[in-house]
Amino acid sequence: MKYPFRFLSLALLLFIQLFSTTLSAQQTEHGDVYRYGRKIVDTLASPSMYGRGYVYDGDKIAAKYLENEFRSFGLKSFSPNYRQEFHLSVNTFPPLDYAIALTFIAPKGQKWPEEGQEILVHGDSPASAGKARIIWFDKKTLSSDRNLKKFYASNWADKALLIDDYGITDKEQLKQIETMKNNPVHARVVLVFNSKRLMWEVSQTLSAFPSFEMLVKDSLHETIRKQFRKAGAVVFHVDSKFVPDYQTQNLIGYIPGTVYPDSFIVFSAHYDHLGMLGPHTYFPGANDNASGCAMLLNMARYYAMPENKPKCSIAFMLFGAEEAGLVGSHYYTEHPLFPLKQIKFLINLDIMGTGDEGITVVNSTAYPEEFKMLQSINDKGHFLPEVKLRGQTHNSDHYFFSEHGVKAFFIYTRGGIKAYHDIYDKAGTLPLSRFEDVFHLLTGFEEWLDTSNRSGH
Repeated sequence: MKYPFRFLSLALLLFIQLFSTTLSAQQTEHGDVYRYGRKIVDTLASPSMYGRGYVYDGDKIAAKYLENEFRSFGLKSFSPNYRQEFHLSVNTFPPLDYAIALTFIAPKGQKWPEEGQEILVHGDSPASAGKARIIWFDKKTLSSDRNLKKFYASNWADKALLIDDYGITDKEQLKQIETMKNNPVHARVVLVFNSKRLMWEVSQTLSAFPSFEMLVKDSLHETIRKQFRKAGAVVFHVDSKFVPDYQTQNLIGYIPGTVYPDSFIVFSAHYDHLGMLGPHTYFPGANDNASGCAMLLNMARYYAMPENKPKCSIAFMLFGAEEAGLVGSHYYTEHPLFPLKQIKFLINLDIMGTGDEGITVVNSTAYPEEFKMLQSINDKGHFLPEVKLRGQTHNSDHYFFSEHGVKAFFIYTRGGIKAYHDIYDKAGTLPLSRFEDVFHLLTGFEEWLDTSNRSGH
């Protein structure tokens, strides 16, 4: 229902006018966190960052930008330019002469139509090209022991193995499907039908064979399957470059505590993402994890202000190569810039872009006192619908700190968009809907940690 403003009562108009100055000030303060966060997300997820990966030095471009933000706040540094350099091996897909291509050839040589499909090459695929006849591993293959034995007894070394789990519900058969994705029959190339979603991963290793996943919705499955049967062959081309010793970096800045400078509260987030896949495709990584960087930078900016100086020191750690297997945070815990025992608590921020359903707190079962306090602060401030408990996991940069005995939470938001590790994780569709609420919850939690005497201060 719409309510025309001309029917507002005079009393209501006077009420609005009376409090307009106060409301305006609150909205300006409230909106500033969002606006700065939006700026960071838009920048880090832009094409100019090349997906913050290892093609065109996207990681280094992002690091330079973040370094300048640290410097603008006046953060102290343990090393030149806030950097801690390390190396990793990584398989990349640079924009070379040819795009990554998978073309299905019909009997008369027509190109396979791409409508209704999306295709991703697996991150460990080697540079390769060729043509191969398609063989199937599907429900029919698994329907009898005889069919399965015949399949394994055949020589598929020059073939394209197409794996299709459509219609399979038996758990043992699904295990066999997963095993076949590792190509135990040594096919020349592996193709996998995926009816749900495609997600890409960075790989530190190189496979012996290229593999592709194709998004084939259930509604199109029978049609596409028939066309594949008719096509019979596939032409594929993959450009990849394995880099055995790529140099990247973590970024670490800090604000000295006014009372307990040797006791640290740490906020961490990873700034890297998946990079580029050929000459035309990049992964923006807006939610994962430009949003976490935006939250961390908002925290750094806030505590750098003279009126918000903390009693304990606060370190801000932006890790590289998280998507390659938590490489940056692992390196840091093995080469810390100050003793890990001086960390009072670490809060790792990964996926901060929504929050309509609240947040989940990993490691909360390990630290019930801190978790209950976080819930209490949320309840008092009415910030988020839920602060959800979750046990220990190894799915983000908190993990190696926990393994070294550091108390740590990994916090991520829930609800809203579902884009993850794909080309749709864009700044333009990331709402940052509860971004400011999460910010206020985190500052409240930091204040409690900062004034707590549980570490003997």
